[in-house]
Amino acid sequence: MTIDNDDLMNSVIASLGRIDAIKLDDIPNIDLYMDQLTTFMDERLKKSTRHPDTDKILTKTMINNYAKNDLLPPPVRKKYSKDHIILLIFIYYLKNILSISDIQALLQPLKDRFHISDDELNLSKIYESSYKLQADELEPLIEDLKEKYAKSFETFDDSNLSEEDKKRMQMFSFILLLSYDVYVKKLLIEKIIDNTMSADKAVAKEKGGKEKKKK
Repeated sequence: MTIDNDDLMNSVIASLGRIDAIKLDDIPNIDLYMDQLTTFMDERLKKSTRHPDTDKILTKTMINNYAKNDLLPPPVRKKYSKDHIILLIFIYYLKNILSISDIQALLQPLKDRFHISDDELNLSKIYESSYKLQADELEPLIEDLKEKYAKSFETFDDSNLSEEDKKRMQMFSFILLLSYDVYVKKLLIEKIIDNTMSADKAVAKEKGGKEKKKK
């Protein structure tokens, strides 16, 4: 079977354009029972999975585990609110690259805003801002992919490999380049989280010391 790398790359780029992130206005304003929640998430995020026919977006077990691991506040009378759904969407994307403890640390400020109706900073405002950032990032992301693709396919160009083997090794180079990009960004995210947690602990320690002096 002949490998057509250009066709594959064009297919990947086209699939990125079809990623249907959930708009804030599409998130229900009414509280949902567990089955309604999993159905909503499945319908809206199915296209983002590797195997849409078989991959699970969210299951009851997953959601219960998120609550047990302090990633998600418990439901109220077995119902999940719009704020629950917003947190679950963030968890869905973050769990692919970060540990549970890192997600806990990253989402804690959002959990502190849970069910707070402050017009300036509530979960809906935070989500809306994040959605806009993602939408603005798609075009530069595609351009970056094209640059990495072109750079990767300069490798093995002067080798004596067969055309088929050459294409396969060039695609391997492309995957490695993408993997390195993900690796570096993951390290950066972890460093930022660690530094933020250290700063929060220092502030809490200083605050605790001042309160003890007052007593």
